[in-house]
Amino acid sequence: MLKEMFKKTGHIHLPGKLAEPSVPEGLWIKCPKCGETLYKDDVVSNQYVCYRCGGYFRVRARNRIRMVADPKSFEEWDRGIEIPDPLHYEGYQEKIAGLKEKTKLDEAVVTGKIRINGEEAVIGVCDVRFLMGSMGYVVGEKLTRAIEKATELRLPLILFTASGGARMQEGIVSLMQMAKTSAALRRHSDAGLLYITVLTDPTTGGVTASFAMLGDIILAEPGALVGFAGPRVIEQTIGQKLPKGFQSSEFLLEHGIIDGIVERMELKDTLYHLICLHKEAVPEHLEQSLETPEMLHDKKSKDKKKRPANAWEKVQAARSAERPTSLDYIEQLFDGFIELHGDRTFRDDGAVVSGIAKFHGVPVTVIGQQKGKTTKENIIRNFGMPYPEGYRKAQRLMKQAEKFGRPVICFVDTPGAFCGMEAEERGQGEAIARSLLEMSGLKVPILSIVIGEGGSGGALALAVGNEVWMLENSTYSILSPEGFASILWKDSSRAQEAAGKMRLTADDLKDLGIIEQVIEEEEPVTAETLPEVARRMDGRIEEFMEKYGKMSGEELVCQRYDRFRNM
Repeated sequence: MLKEMFKKTGHIHLPGKLAEPSVPEGLWIKCPKCGETLYKDDVVSNQYVCYRCGGYFRVRARNRIRMVADPKSFEEWDRGIEIPDPLHYEGYQEKIAGLKEKTKLDEAVVTGKIRINGEEAVIGVCDVRFLMGSMGYVVGEKLTRAIEKATELRLPLILFTASGGARMQEGIVSLMQMAKTSAALRRHSDAGLLYITVLTDPTTGGVTASFAMLGDIILAEPGALVGFAGPRVIEQTIGQKLPKGFQSSEFLLEHGIIDGIVERMELKDTLYHLICLHKEAVPEHLEQSLETPEMLHDKKSKDKKKRPANAWEKVQAARSAERPTSLDYIEQLFDGFIELHGDRTFRDDGAVVSGIAKFHGVPVTVIGQQKGKTTKENIIRNFGMPYPEGYRKAQRLMKQAEKFGRPVICFVDTPGAFCGMEAEERGQGEAIARSLLEMSGLKVPILSIVIGEGGSGGALALAVGNEVWMLENSTYSILSPEGFASILWKDSSRAQEAAGKMRLTADDLKDLGIIEQVIEEEEPVTAETLPEVARRMDGRIEEFMEKYGKMSGEELVCQRYDRFRNM
């Protein structure tokens, strides 16, 4: 049936830059692909598609809703949530105020309830005119509330994605929205409800690596740019130039990442047909406990260490080649570790180690991101940057842990997920998104410990835990200070300054409520000081196991949900 519904060939790819996302005012409009001057009314009546070459214009959120919803059926939700400024980023509030005035939007997403040919659904539509559709706290909050309400009302959910990714100006707070939205989607899925995503141009970064790739059915518009890392980021990070059409929706279809490509004119009928196909599949009643235990808090350390001179020094310490790796901690903390390999789909990724061991006699599943200590080892380990198959291997082991009732302990140490061509071909964004989804619903205790670098979504994919801890000289951030400076200031040489603004240290993140514990280091940990640091870690892990081992699977899931829901 999908083959009949979706055209898989003959679609137009839109290379290079597209026009501004909004349709200009006035009588005439220029096509973003062929450059022809067109009569605006004819473009609007043609669903914002060029009637000469077939090129697609980007569509404003409210226009998009009008295109798929029955007339006067849209009921808007959650307008006017206050936008925070956790980094106190200079000029951010002024920029937001200007965009609100210019776009008449309150944020980069519009949510609410609609009817499609009489069938009710919850909808969320991203709008790239508002800070390139980036996802900060309010976008994450509006989406989460919409997902929760869809679950409460037992309605299908449709999200139209268009975004540059997580919002730089809100730092790691924006990164947490990836986990928050994914956890809400897990509950919607557990209720047996339909979730459809429609990927539009562009869909990248943290949005790709969360709610965009978690649909039961994933559709895309022709020629849309979709990828975990955008072409410019890939070229500047690792020097790879992407071939034409590499991150298009057609490319994703070819590689099995999406279900189909739908022409804009056919989209409303396609959505209606899919909703109708799934109506009988939705159970009338599904019992589930939503009662949440009180949040558990660990005791603060009696001896608070002096903070280092600046955040940049901690960045350097976290990156040090002398710093112990995940395997070093596994050797110190666990008995009888047996490494298990492979994702059962493509290959074994050396950047992720996983297996079974015993901790004080209790079987556990251990997963860690692994860097090398020599050039040869780093090549094998890909410098600690996992491929999609690394995350899929971790997911496989986590589901196995759930089956056999084993707690999961994760060690986070990565500069970020690998963002090269191979990773995009194998669905890096989907792999990270799936990790967030699976971890949010796992019915065994999960503890995640950042032991070195916690880089962006690649780190978060192993850090959706009941608790997250950090070593004192580790870091956890939305991206590297160099990337932060390059994106916001167009000057990567200001990395040291960026580190100070990003609030990426363990103490910063404890203050923000992002992590529960900071594990002290008398000095930046090395092979010589590892046994003492591991001894401290051992005692705290034992307390964690005792505390969370008493909770039921449902209580563990609820606690983990609330942890991120309150971010």
